[in-house]
Amino acid sequence: MRKQKGFSLIELLIVVAIILIIAAIAIPNLIRAKISANQSSAVASLRSIGTAQIQYQSNYPTVGYAASLILLGTGAATLPPTPCPGAASSSACLIDGVMSAAKTIPKSGYVIESTGAVGPNNTTTILDVYESDAGPSTWDRTGDNAYCQVEDGVIRSDTTNKKAGPMAYTYAACQAAPLTPLNN
Repeated sequence: MRKQKGFSLIELLIVVAIILIIAAIAIPNLIRAKISANQSSAVASLRSIGTAQIQYQSNYPTVGYAASLILLGTGAATLPPTPCPGAASSSACLIDGVMSAAKTIPKSGYVIESTGAVGPNNTTTILDVYESDAGPSTWDRTGDNAYCQVEDGVIRSDTTNKKAGPMAYTYAACQAAPLTPLNN
């Protein structure tokens, strides 16, 4: 009788079981790494928006801060992004088209928005304060924390966040609990 060569069914099942165990360990770590990268991107986006808001206020002092991301960017929220038509108060081209559309088309797993407003002690129509925020597009899949920033440039984090989508923090809420300054 000839001896057969190859793997037995038991040996193949053991190999498959080992692969499944390794995958069960690796996949949650991969998701956590992706969430961490998305959160870092959201913070970097808020920093860029803060810089763009200051530049916008400097370029258009009779307007103040930009009322929306679209005004800071290309003037439209489209996919693919609209090219910059030329700097104006309605399309300042201070941020790229991807970030301009981040309120409706998430950027790196986060929905991002920015709103200029008339401050509490302002008697003119100049937008002298702004609030920008970022929230995960899918909570616990694309991100956990929510972030916001006002014109002081400090990024604040809400680590107790349990919801997805735009955060729509008010100017005062961005400076109050549960939001705390990032340690950076």
